[in-house]
Amino acid sequence: MKDAADLRGLNDVRLSDRPLIICDVDEVALEFVAPFSAYLRSQGLELLPRSFRLTGNVVSLESGRETPAEEIRALLDSFFASQMDWQTPADEVAASLSALHDIANILFLTAMPVRHYDVRRALLDQHDLPFPLVATERAKGPLIAHLHGDRSHPLFFIDDLAPNLHSAKQYAPHATLVHFMANETFRALAPHAGDDVSSASNWREIEDIITGHVAANTANNSA
Repeated sequence: MKDAADLRGLNDVRLSDRPLIICDVDEVALEFVAPFSAYLRSQGLELLPRSFRLTGNVVSLESGRETPAEEIRALLDSFFASQMDWQTPADEVAASLSALHDIANILFLTAMPVRHYDVRRALLDQHDLPFPLVATERAKGPLIAHLHGDRSHPLFFIDDLAPNLHSAKQYAPHATLVHFMANETFRALAPHAGDDVSSASNWREIEDIITGHVAANTANNSA
C-alpha cells in the first residue's frame, strides 16, 4: 500500500521492534469541538449539543436556521485549512505521548482530506507532537491492519468515534481499543463504543491503560 490521492504519510512510517500506538487526531490529540465551535461563531453560526453529530446541530445565531449538510462540509474544509489559527492540543497529550514513546511506536491516523496534510503536520510539530502522521478519507480498519502487519507486538488504537473503533476491531481483532473524546459535553452524548472497548476521560487514563497492557504482555512473554 502506497500514498495515493486519498492517502498521505504512509510512505514515511518506519516502525521499530516495539508495540504500536495508533492515535486519532481530532478530539483525541487535538481539541476539535471547542475550536470548531469558536470558528462557527466567527461565521455567525452555533454548534448546539443536542445530539452526537454536526448535521442538524449547526444553526444560525441570527435566525436559528439549521445549516445544510453540504454547507457544513464546506465549513469543515475551511476550518481544516485554517486549523493553525484555531486548534490546540488536548490536555496532557504531549506529556503522555512522550512517556509512551519510551515503550512504543506512536503514529497519528487522521480522517481528513489529504490536501490539509502540511498544515496539520506543522500544527502537530508546533505543539511537540512530532510523531508520524497518516491522513486519509478511507476506512481506518484496513489501514490499521496494514500498518501493524504481522508483528507480534501489542497494538493500540485510540479514537473518539465508535465506527472507527469497530472498523479497527474488524480488521485487527487483536488490537486494544480505547475510546476517548476530549470534549466532555459531546463525550456524554457519544454512543457506547462497546464492551470490548476501554473508555478514558483524560490522557493520564489512556497512558495507564496502555502501560498496563504492555506490562502484562511483557510478563506473559517472560513467564
